[in-house]
Amino acid sequence: MNKLEMTETIMAAKAAAGLGWEDIAGKVGLAPVFLTSACLGMNSLKPEFADKLCEALGLPAEVSVALQQFPHKSWDKLVPTDPVIYRWYEIVGVYGETIKELIHEKFGDGIMSAIDFSMHIDKEENPAGDRVLVTMSGKFLPYKSW
Repeated sequence: MNKLEMTETIMAAKAAAGLGWEDIAGKVGLAPVFLTSACLGMNSLKPEFADKLCEALGLPAEVSVALQQFPHKSWDKLVPTDPVIYRWYEIVGVYGETIKELIHEKFGDGIMSAIDFSMHIDKEENPAGDRVLVTMSGKFLPYKSW
């Protein structure tokens, strides 16, 4: 089973079970963002978590094996047209240089890790319209001289 087939199988089982990602993540013992990313093929799971996911959704062992495989992290190079994903491209396009400048000013010359990283997505109630609250935390990795 490849990653695309794995994702399709997981999505069908999730829909049939009527469970949300937070529900599934609670059963597996991982953060919803990381678990969702793994189920969409962009991260891998350790065997115990892959097996718990399969148990929670009644999936066969071949899904667990596919979840454990290292992903090929690739995506279309064109700007996507899905409005939610497009807005993230817009945020980076408008604020990317600002984020880079402020990181360098506060930390020095380096990057924020996307490997030693966590992200949480929450709903913030607001009378003027609910807000999407995204919190990202990544280890600072300084560039080294040699």
